[in-house]
Amino acid sequence: MTLAQLQSFVLVARHGSVKAAAAELEVTEPAVSVAVSALRKELGDELFVRSGRGIALTPGGRRLAALATEILGLAEQARRSVAESAESRRLTVLTTPLVAEHIGPLLERFAARDDSLEITVASAPGASFAEALEHRRADIALGPSPGTATSIASAPFLRCRLILVAAPSHPLASGRALTPSALAEERWLSGQPELDPAEGTGAFLARHGLTPPVATYSSSAAAIAAAAAGEGILLTLAHAVVEEVRRRALVRLDVRGTPIVEMWHASTLGLGRALPAALALQRFATTPEATQAISTGRAGAVSSPARPKVHVTLWQSVAARGG
Repeated sequence: MTLAQLQSFVLVARHGSVKAAAAELEVTEPAVSVAVSALRKELGDELFVRSGRGIALTPGGRRLAALATEILGLAEQARRSVAESAESRRLTVLTTPLVAEHIGPLLERFAARDDSLEITVASAPGASFAEALEHRRADIALGPSPGTATSIASAPFLRCRLILVAAPSHPLASGRALTPSALAEERWLSGQPELDPAEGTGAFLARHGLTPPVATYSSSAAAIAAAAAGEGILLTLAHAVVEEVRRRALVRLDVRGTPIVEMWHASTLGLGRALPAALALQRFATTPEATQAISTGRAGAVSSPARPKVHVTLWQSVAARGG
């Protein structure tokens, strides 16, 4: 039994497809089939059978999928732990697209404390956080709470205020005590390419059962500029539009139930399974220095002339791809 065989089986079980597993591994389908066949022969279990257009795990297959996931995670942890003593270390931070635009200053200050640490920031929906941490595709998640899983250790680090804003010329700008339903026909703006029902605009619309037209932008900064140009209304972090509100390029809409308060959490694997660097970032995120860095920074801004080793990438969860 090898790690490569276990990896092939875990991906087949996760995707429900040999073809999808081969695509993720970037190998041929026969290569995956051979790896799974070797496990079947060694363990004396079919592991899965065909069921309709997908597969169904046998009882033994379900047990192996759970154990193999943990084995692969421990193998990755061993590799990373050994690398801790190397000249350069890596930390993968998972955030939602909204949070990713605002934690740059925090990560810069944290990275400045350790020249040997290289940070990669990946973006995914909040609902994927727990799975990504469990499968060790991320070392720490910053954003919505990943839930109540006992295997995850979560610490709140920032209480965010979200407000609705629009250009002073917008018809609703002079309204008072507006109800959320009064916004149902308005054009909404969002600084994320896809709405996340776990936070921000996605959560507000879902909570009030609203399905208005929504124009999405590549960044919060672009959405803020569009709102100031009179193109629609925007739900945004209050600190991100302080200057625009001060100059009256934007005005806050008086909508019942706002400001909205959302809590961001720093989450890692619990039970002593998190990397030391992840635990250090979790602790740092809860400090006044980290809060000040986020609150005084601009969306997507880099606060220092020399950009540290912080890389931003896009990542999509397996669940989001739908196998």
